[in-house]
Amino acid sequence: MSIHRILVADDEESMRWVLSKALRKKGFTVDLARDGDEALRLIRSESYDLAILDIKMPGVSGLDLLDKVRELKSDLLVVIMTAEAGMKNAVEAMKRGAYDYLTKPFDLDVMDAIVEKANRAREMTLQVSTLKDELKEHYLLENGIIGNSAAMREVYKTIGKVAPSDMTVLIQGESGTGKELIARAIHYNSRRIVKPFIAMNCAAIPKELLESELFGHEKGSFTGATERKPGKFEQANGGTIFLDEIGDMPLDLQSKILRVLQEREITRTGGTQNIQVDVRIVAATNQDLQQLVQERQFREDLYYRLNVVPINLLPLRERREDILLLVDHFLQKTCAEVDVPLKKIDQPALDRLGSYSWPGNVRELENVIKRAVILSLDPLLTIDDFPVLTAGVGGTNDASDVSLETLVDRKLRASFVNVEKLDNGDLYNMVIEQVERPLIRFLLEKTRWNQVRAANILGINRNTLRKKITDLKIEIKKE
Repeated sequence: MSIHRILVADDEESMRWVLSKALRKKGFTVDLARDGDEALRLIRSESYDLAILDIKMPGVSGLDLLDKVRELKSDLLVVIMTAEAGMKNAVEAMKRGAYDYLTKPFDLDVMDAIVEKANRAREMTLQVSTLKDELKEHYLLENGIIGNSAAMREVYKTIGKVAPSDMTVLIQGESGTGKELIARAIHYNSRRIVKPFIAMNCAAIPKELLESELFGHEKGSFTGATERKPGKFEQANGGTIFLDEIGDMPLDLQSKILRVLQEREITRTGGTQNIQVDVRIVAATNQDLQQLVQERQFREDLYYRLNVVPINLLPLRERREDILLLVDHFLQKTCAEVDVPLKKIDQPALDRLGSYSWPGNVRELENVIKRAVILSLDPLLTIDDFPVLTAGVGGTNDASDVSLETLVDRKLRASFVNVEKLDNGDLYNMVIEQVERPLIRFLLEKTRWNQVRAANILGINRNTLRKKITDLKIEIKKE
């Protein structure tokens, strides 16, 4: 149902009462206004899908209000009510942009038919708007997924095979490898292209709100639920829902996702009605779901339901032949976006870009290119325009690939340590601190700031890890 909230404006209390009762019985949220001024205030401050306005009211008349609606909320459908059966008012209302009109007195069945027709019209408008946006993005995607490596060619083949079907897909890969791009490519090459693609990051929504976001809620189901709200599954009906970072989903919600896969129905929070949904699920994770299953943090039955067609995206460091293709793509794209002549990158910088390990994968590479293009005034970009290449991490000449002696020497030089301090026996603590801080931070990032998992991997007590985080002044991020 595309129409959820309706405004009824009429100076007759009995008419407001009859219409609100009938519409609320149909499941609509209804606001009432006793005159044109109150209706105009509500239209300015609130969001409505349909307005039913009396043509003659104190203050602003229905026709004048219709003119205001066209200025303020051009997508709001308006039905005009008139007590005069003559053609003049009807013609004038339609000329000014009314969707339809009702002649008083009218049968409620007539009103129901007009509201249902308006609902279908709004659905069609939303579908056309969505289709335009998605088709535009679809064509942009042709240039968004870049790669000619053997691994990427296999991904393209899988997309081509699975897209026409409705099979569930599980995309696995590190952060920044382009999992959402792959999900969109599957949707835009499927029969569902004319329907919505709804993306949901399960790790970005607080656990207590995630159920409501996915399944919607009924009015009064919790504090702040002032009206009925459809969830992401209802919004994606007929199309595709992309559940990103599904490994972070709480166990109780996992069972409800399993029910959607099995029964193709959902129940809103606080509701009792089962609602049928026709949705294709594409899930993604940067975690090892099999490991989470063994640790009883992810349901085994849901894992097998999701893993019908697996797509594994390799990190950029394992498909280096794609790096320079991506560099060229992002260089052209960024120069076009900021409207500057196409810049070039000298060979030493290209060599270093190709050998860098890119821990943030494609997303990091794009950001690095954008930064260089925007901040450099020169048409030729050099290594100095890419600070990440000279920061001592990430590349093939990185600290992880050199001897401990070289690492210690770098740290000492970077810290400007003097001989007197060295003589006092501080070298051990200094080196340990320099190595320990990035190690702990790296593991926290990889475990999405889960201190219990990080402590287990390090082989230390959680309280010890907490103390080290405090002592080393590591900033904890909430994800």
